[in-house]
Amino acid sequence: MEDLKRTPLFEVHKQMGGNIVSFAGWEMPVWYTSINEEHNAVRERAGLFDVSHMGEVLALGPDAVKFADHLIANSVSKLELNQICYSPMCNKNGGVVDDLLAYKFSDSKVMLVVNASNTDKDFNWIVSQKGNYDVELTNISSKICQLALQGPKAEEILQKLTNFDLSKINFFHFEELEFKNEISAIVSRTGYTGEDGFEIYFSSQVPGKMWNGIIEAGKDEGVQPIGLGARDTLRFEAKLMLYGNELTDDITPLDAGLKWAIDLDKDFVGREPILKEKEEGLKRYLVGFEMNKKAIPRHGYKIVEGDKEIGWVTSGTVAPYLKKFLGLGYVPYDKRKRGNIITIDIRGRKVEATIVKTPFYKKQYKK
Repeated sequence: MEDLKRTPLFEVHKQMGGNIVSFAGWEMPVWYTSINEEHNAVRERAGLFDVSHMGEVLALGPDAVKFADHLIANSVSKLELNQICYSPMCNKNGGVVDDLLAYKFSDSKVMLVVNASNTDKDFNWIVSQKGNYDVELTNISSKICQLALQGPKAEEILQKLTNFDLSKINFFHFEELEFKNEISAIVSRTGYTGEDGFEIYFSSQVPGKMWNGIIEAGKDEGVQPIGLGARDTLRFEAKLMLYGNELTDDITPLDAGLKWAIDLDKDFVGREPILKEKEEGLKRYLVGFEMNKKAIPRHGYKIVEGDKEIGWVTSGTVAPYLKKFLGLGYVPYDKRKRGNIITIDIRGRKVEATIVKTPFYKKQYKK
């Protein structure tokens, strides 16, 4: 029997009717009402997610920013204070160990937020890259609760709980705030849904107080608790990467269309093979496609040309808000153009699809 972890809000999820499943070593709610209903609630109003299973690693010391710049592909040194960057963290072959967020508090303090399924692997990797950098690395994941409040009503709801003017937090920036319920928290204008919203980090000692406070504050705006199912479909519509699907140890940031999230002007782990790939030309590329018939392209399905496998599906579903049969997948670089027809092998049935513009859903971020 797998020994599953639970977030500090586990009992709250059960009380609210969450359908609990095993995910990445955790017992988490996959939905409360239905995936489609929760998905559309976030698009139209607001949804509250427990993402306390995510990992947080703190880098403290004189070389915190220098070390982060060495460790990840994007540039932390170029950030302002209280600014965040999204970045791949690469291995020495240029493949992706994980994708993460880096929070810059100061030149001597950086917080890295990593994926739940990778926390232990990532921390071991991060420590292995420390070398002679003057930095102390600590996995603080067990001490942190993380909630995500997402949707067009998110700011209006969260504003009821703090005197700080949340409109002053720009996209991919954060503030350390005091809430009216006497909870101190880091609040960032980030999220993984394609909607405006916030991620809130606070002590794992007071999980229910913050969760219940947001649910109560948002009752008139129609806020709903959201499970992992809608979290996945929301990020998919907005073409946000899922590690293990779009990103793996064998896929480079260039393959995944993440050129914008890497800084090739600085040195970082994996830079040389990525530079070589750029110079020699990409062999594959991540594309979005729409099925030409009603058929769901699942993760792992083959993309074929006749009887030859030429690529694979990374994610696919009937998009709940867009109501289309959509997928993401890797194809040969010379077949990546919009309008090209590709063929998906769906359990032995060959179904055509058309490569389309991504993201499928226009992101509603507050810039």
